[in-house]
Formats: sequence, C-alpha cells, structure tokens
Amino acid sequence: MQQQVLSILTRTPMHVGAGASVGVVDLPIIRERHTGYPVIPGSSLKGVLAALWNDKENLTKDNKRIKGSDLETLFGRDDFGSEGDDNNSQAGKLLVGEAKILAFPVRSAKNAFAWCTCPTVIYRLLRDLQSVASPKLPNDLKLPQLNADQCLAAEALCFTENGKKVILEEYCLQVVSNDVDPNLIAALEKMSEDPVWRKELGQHLVILSNEMFSYFVQNACEIAQHVKIDIDTNAAQGGALFNQENVPSETMFYALMTETKDKCLEKLAAKLQDNNHILQIGADATTGLGWCTVELITEKQ
Repeated sequence: MQQQVLSILTRTPMHVGAGASVGVVDLPIIRERHTGYPVIPGSSLKGVLAALWNDKENLTKDNKRIKGSDLETLFGRDDFGSEGDDNNSQAGKLLVGEAKILAFPVRSAKNAFAWCTCPTVIYRLLRDLQSVASPKLPNDLKLPQLNADQCLAAEALCFTENGKKVILEEYCLQVVSNDVDPNLIAALEKMSEDPVWRKELGQHLVILSNEMFSYFVQNACEIAQHVKIDIDTNAAQGGALFNQENVPSETMFYALMTETKDKCLEKLAAKLQDNNHILQIGADATTGLGWCTVELITEKQ
C-alpha cells in the first residue's frame, strides 16, 4: 500500500457547502467540528477526481462504469454494473482522504497578504507525511509556544517601529522571530509547483498561535451576497436574498491518497497532468468559483 500527498491551492474562492444554516450565514462551508478549520470531504474530492474519467473509454452509453476500466478500478462501481446485475458492487482501489487546511491567506498591512498557519496544523502535516516519500518535514522540528498576540513572520511582512510587528486584518501582532526554519519553508514549497506558491511563500509565511489561526479561518472567509432580480420589475425578488461563505483564493489544502493496487496513483498523476493540474471543486463552477491547482507530490521533488 503506497501513499502520496495531493495538494490543492485555490486559484479562485471556493464553496464546498455544508447546506443551509439557521445562523448569520445562509450557506456556510464545511468545517471540522472540533477546530472550526475548513475541510474538503473525501467524498467531494473523490467525485471531482472520478469525473476526470467520464469518457467513452470508461462509461457505457447509459453512463454505467465499464467493467475493468480505469474508472471502475480506481473509484469502484455501484450495485448495477454495465451488465445489469445487482450483485456486482466493487470498492475502488484508490482511497481518497479528506483535504485538510495547510495555509490560509489573510489581509496584511504590508506585502498585501500573509499565508497563515499554526503549530497544530504543521504538526498534523508532520504526522501525515510520515507515511509518504515526499515532501518531508524536519523530524526534529520544534516551534515556539506563541501567545495570541505573537507570531513568527517573514521579514517582508514586518514593520520595525517600536519593535517588529505584523498587522493582519485589524490585529497588530508582535514578531517573535523572522527566522522561520528554512528547512520547513523548503519542504512547504514542495507542496505545489504553482508559481505563486513556489516563489512567494517565503515572503508571506506567518506562523500564528493556534488561537489566532482558528479565529482567522472562522472569521476571515469571504461572505458573498446573492440576490435574484425579478425580470418584470428589475428589482430584487422577494425572499431571494442570501449570503454564501467562500474559502478565499490562495488557500492551501492537502489530502492523503492511498492505492491498494499498483499504478493507481500513477494513473491519477497522469490524468492530472493531462488536465494541466487544474480542477474545479465545489459549487458555482459557472460563476468562476472553485478553480484550483491540484498536484500529486512525487519523489522527484
């Protein structure tokens, strides 16, 4: 059984919805229950990946998965196979994990924005990467204990008046150190070949306390207002106003992909390459949401 990391960097805002809500936000995104961090469920991600194989080589005319096709091998089939029998279910050989957040973009008073992460997120990544060949975080990685008003930050984000400070949204944070472990930055850069991530990470990385990171991911997502216009009156239609929460562009997620049969990950990597590593995830594809750089990390990096 082999595992590799799938990285997902949002190019546009993304909405993977949790359904209707009775709260302030009508259409919230899916979050972890215990942390409030945004996630992409494995079921959502699996559906997006499986759609890459929706072609005549993998589907019959009535959209049944062809027995022995790559689509069936990787993602399984339901009870009703292409032959019409009802006892022909099969689990897929590619196991898709949920995508966890790695870095969240927050508006900065200097250098436009900061990619924020925290010790809990980094240590979770370290745990998840123990079973993969690449990338690798330093095993002896140690991060300092940070108070809510402290951070580690790239020099490009810092103000030097009255000591080094970083201003994120309306919060002014004291910079404990600009010396973020270069091995950590190098490992994180390998999470994506996207030029924005590769070239800019070192200038935008901020490590926050767990408390501040949790606050930002729960309160700094985009809230988009939607309304339907009545074609007869050219005014807002009654009862058609709602708001929708979106994860902002430049958010980095990662997921563990596991194969239980040889060459499943190889086939996935080839298919992503054929699509130039660009996929649409979540709702509102026709209005530009959810376009992402998606890559399977390999040892060559």
